[in-house]
Amino acid sequence: MIQIQSLRFTRQDGDSLRTIFHDVDLTVKQGQHCALLGDSGSGKTTLMNLLAGLEPIQSGAIRIGEHQLDRLSSDELARYRREIGIVFQGFQLLPALTVRHNILLPHKLKFGHDRTDALEPLAQALGLTRMLDRTPDRLSGGEQQRVAVCRALIHQPKLILADEPTGNLDEGNSREVVHQLRSLAQAQNATLLMVTHSRELAEQFPHRIYLRDQGLHWQAGV
Repeated sequence: MIQIQSLRFTRQDGDSLRTIFHDVDLTVKQGQHCALLGDSGSGKTTLMNLLAGLEPIQSGAIRIGEHQLDRLSSDELARYRREIGIVFQGFQLLPALTVRHNILLPHKLKFGHDRTDALEPLAQALGLTRMLDRTPDRLSGGEQQRVAVCRALIHQPKLILADEPTGNLDEGNSREVVHQLRSLAQAQNATLLMVTHSRELAEQFPHRIYLRDQGLHWQAGV
């Protein structure tokens, strides 16, 4: 479960401070899937970074399951990040590792060993089976994106944060990746929060969160 209480966040904008969030409250129940939409600069990536423990919480509280993020030390935040799944905009694949070892890395960091039994079905679902022994530089942008999605799921996290995970895919492949991401997350009973600029992709989600006017506006699907 995600619980945000009285969140305030400002960012330096030239000579002045710009308010991104002002007294924001939000609750997302365990297992819910939400699309996150908003204009450029509305704070979508900032919110994802706050939930991932990558951005310091200036004021207010964020609780993810049993973790009160605003009270965790740097080491505790690092351990927390090993428990969640993150799909970054820039993929952040390690160039010296094969696709196989990039995908397996989060499980090894969390549990101390690889999880090869889960790799094949995930790779097959995302169309990566023939690419497992390649390095990232031999993949297209869309293929790297699928690797990033697979890596975010391999250790069965209870929270998946995906920041524009279909940015390098065409419309058809975007719909398919979102469908696969949602299906795999649902099978793991994971909470999924996905940033997208596409209202069509957002309509695949039962819940949508709009960022505007320094706040979050919840819309439940029909």
